[in-house]
Amino acid sequence: MDVKKDVQEAEKQSASWHVNKDLEERLLVELEGQRTFEGTFLAPLVSIIAFAWSLFQLYVSYFPVNSTIVRSIHLAFAMGLTFLIYPFRKKQKYLEKVPWYDYLLAIIGAFGAAYIAIDFTGLAHRAGDYLLRDIVIGVVFIVILLEAGRRAIGFALSGVAIAFLLYDKFGEYLPEIISHKNVVLEKLVAQIYLTTEGIYGVPLGVSATFVFLFVLFGALLERAGAGEYFIKLAYAFLGKYTGGPAKAAVVASGLTGIISGSSTANVVTTGVFTIPLMKKAGFPPEKAGAVEVAASTNGQLMPPVMGAAAFIIAEFLGLSYTDVVISAAIPAVVSYIGLLYIVHLEAKKLGLRGEDPSKLPPKWKTFISGLHYFVPVAYLIYVLMIKRMSPQMSAFSAIWVLMIIMIIQNPVKKLISKEPLSAQDFLQGFVDIYHGMVTGARNMIPIALATAIAGIVVGSITLTGIGQVLVDVIDALSHGNIFLILLFTAIVSLILGMGLPTTANYIVVSSLAAPVILQLAQDNGFIIPALAAHLFVFYFGILADDTPPVGIAAYAASAIARSDPIKTGIQGFSYDIRTAILPFVFFFNNQLLLIASVNEWDLNEVTFIHNPLKILFIFFMALMGMLSFSSAVQGFFLKRANIIQRILFLIASFLFFLPNLAHRYFDLPSHYVPFLLGILIWALIYFWQKAKLPAIIKRS
Repeated sequence: MDVKKDVQEAEKQSASWHVNKDLEERLLVELEGQRTFEGTFLAPLVSIIAFAWSLFQLYVSYFPVNSTIVRSIHLAFAMGLTFLIYPFRKKQKYLEKVPWYDYLLAIIGAFGAAYIAIDFTGLAHRAGDYLLRDIVIGVVFIVILLEAGRRAIGFALSGVAIAFLLYDKFGEYLPEIISHKNVVLEKLVAQIYLTTEGIYGVPLGVSATFVFLFVLFGALLERAGAGEYFIKLAYAFLGKYTGGPAKAAVVASGLTGIISGSSTANVVTTGVFTIPLMKKAGFPPEKAGAVEVAASTNGQLMPPVMGAAAFIIAEFLGLSYTDVVISAAIPAVVSYIGLLYIVHLEAKKLGLRGEDPSKLPPKWKTFISGLHYFVPVAYLIYVLMIKRMSPQMSAFSAIWVLMIIMIIQNPVKKLISKEPLSAQDFLQGFVDIYHGMVTGARNMIPIALATAIAGIVVGSITLTGIGQVLVDVIDALSHGNIFLILLFTAIVSLILGMGLPTTANYIVVSSLAAPVILQLAQDNGFIIPALAAHLFVFYFGILADDTPPVGIAAYAASAIARSDPIKTGIQGFSYDIRTAILPFVFFFNNQLLLIASVNEWDLNEVTFIHNPLKILFIFFMALMGMLSFSSAVQGFFLKRANIIQRILFLIASFLFFLPNLAHRYFDLPSHYVPFLLGILIWALIYFWQKAKLPAIIKRS
């Protein structure tokens, strides 16, 4: 396998509108260090196992099965596939064949995960009085699970889990402030492996129900051709404008983010096409890669999937999934528009122009050619938001709608173009469904393992009560200052997220830090909804994907852009500073999450804003705040901004983002006054810069 060779092929194909799906998949496999099994008997075997996993998940979605049994079998599939697909080390000699010990680990790992389902009745009857066999199998399985996580995700998450397990076992020997009573091995294994308080807890349950179906839906939609269509559509409509290719990359990544839960997959899917085009338009390699990284990373903010975390947030807080998605909508959309604006400013600074319209695909013909891809997405949103069906049944029914479209799309296209039909036209739909189901299952391996290993951390926290210890430590370090508390939490989320998948990062940090934030905020007079604290953690976990030195999305983009990964990551993070401020904003301005009020006795109980005019005003305020902040950070508006203008933009962003604090601390007569002051600042800077533009033009 040769990543450089595949990147060269990607650059050649960027001139064509037919993106090679096999090339995208091969690049992703190579960047993640997976085995490909080309020309071996394992290729069909792995595909059959992955296909069977998808079939199982569809079956249990319609025919109810005990949730613990579903979680057990779900994890068994993931364990078996992990040791076949992911090698011990990501060096060439380990990628060429599967050694005997990986077959053994695959079998033992799958059995250990499935043991809960195999002896479900017996384990239920002897709860609290387990056999030596149960404990031994538990110890062996935990070790193998940690190794599986190291291979598929990286050492960071397994390392965090190991640290918590060691803390559980040897915490009595630590300093008094963080010590606890000794936990015997039998109790530890029972908590982590044999109950639903550890590995088989809520996170894995969400992975085994909601998340798998949404990831499968995204994989099928991508296989049907929606990914290529979104790229082509974005380029057709935006290509002619200033920085057109980069703007197309942002929009395409946003659309792809709706169906993808992985920033790396998003980079590869859209980046193999958009990054070469951005470079061709004049963007330096680091900036071309960084735009794609920022766009793809923020794809996990986009409802309805949100990197799989939306489902877990809903389960943790006892909220409906729909409420979480609605609350997250305005920050996500504003963040994307902010990135479009930043790309526009970058193109202006570089003096770039748009693409020649004659070289772009026709707008409306392109739009009409893929209208059928919006049908399953629209149907999914309809049954989720309007019919209020459960996320599981909504995704299940949307998958069947999508499958029907996949089967008939080729014959219908042939009929419209009056071309002769063949059996292959009908069979192709079934072939695409098969490959989509295989891809969906393979995409789920890291998520299933991440939620299982994160369950170890959650179980450890419950077992030792370290949460209260953390409250005391952070309170002592911050001296009760809510801004420092939030800053510490953001830094911890970023550090953990550098090696953890977004979902695992959210589970770990929210279990530790979210209760700390809420308790210390309440102690300091801030009544904050639990949803705001959990989204705060979630946002910073996402930003870790482009934060050096790890930033896996930045490495993927730099491989395509042929740029330095550290420089690409730093540039991408500079673009994402606009996203980093949003959690602080909605923490102090809950209206950005469309929350009108919160019950101070139950922070999970909130009242949402339903007035359409008020929602529109909140959105406009947030948008103006984001544009103001982006101009301040980029130092550009109509022309380069001086230091005074940048400070004025920062003041405007404060007024737009936090009108409630401006009203409270500066004793303004109305909540609308900050809005009017912000508009006046914009007008002042506009006319200030406009007055100097003619002189600049003459000199040039």
